[in-house]
Amino acid sequence: MPDASLLIPMIGLLAVIGAVAGVIAGLLGVGGGIVLVPAFFYAFGALGYGGPQLMQVCLATSLATIVVTSLRSVMAHNKKGAVDWEILRTWAPAIGAGAVIGVFTASALKSVTLQAIFGVLGIIVGLYMAFGKVHWRLGSEMPKGAKRAGFGGIVGFLSVLMGIGGGSFGVPLMSLYNTPIHRAVATASGFGMTIAVPSVLVFLFLPVEGAPPFTLGAVNMPAFALIFAMTMITTPWGVKLAHAMDPKPLKRVFAVFITLVALNMLRKVLGY
Repeated sequence: MPDASLLIPMIGLLAVIGAVAGVIAGLLGVGGGIVLVPAFFYAFGALGYGGPQLMQVCLATSLATIVVTSLRSVMAHNKKGAVDWEILRTWAPAIGAGAVIGVFTASALKSVTLQAIFGVLGIIVGLYMAFGKVHWRLGSEMPKGAKRAGFGGIVGFLSVLMGIGGGSFGVPLMSLYNTPIHRAVATASGFGMTIAVPSVLVFLFLPVEGAPPFTLGAVNMPAFALIFAMTMITTPWGVKLAHAMDPKPLKRVFAVFITLVALNMLRKVLGY
């Protein structure tokens, strides 16, 4: 077990990170996972746990917290009448299928490969958040048929490879197809359930070599419990802020933060 002098500060750090992740999930609809995955990676590494499958633990634990965060967020948004349940219902099967494929793909990859994937996709998400324009359009309404299945599968698949709830891809996708931003944020918060629930159920039965103590399958239960407690408190705060303010300035700051985190992840992959 890690030394108490290192473990106690790390618990405090994870609690703060969990609180921030909850606010971000409700405010920006990007999911707290984009903060949690690198936080878990550095925290577990600082405690002396590494190995070729550490990123699987980070992804699975992040997704486990998103089950709770997403449910809390979507119900809070629903009270304000902002969730488009038609989009959520019709896109859920494809997103869930893509998520399950993503789990089996992630389980077959080495930690360093998943770090590289997170880094590249994180930069793309950060750049879109920083420079994406609200008037950009790919169509006047959300796709249906084969295009919906394809886009939905990609959202679920890529979200699992990053350990996030789908908002980072879902919000831009809905915005590009003419969904108002507040409705897109609210609806994307529900994507997390369709991604996290099936993927976590699979991750629970995938043993990981060299995992931290008290890890069930690939989900680290102490980290999950701590983040769960904090996000239950702070996610509704983010929802209230989302409906009370213009999130654009904060979104740009967050975009810079995510880009720097992703670049740092790539730096470690390259051995610098």
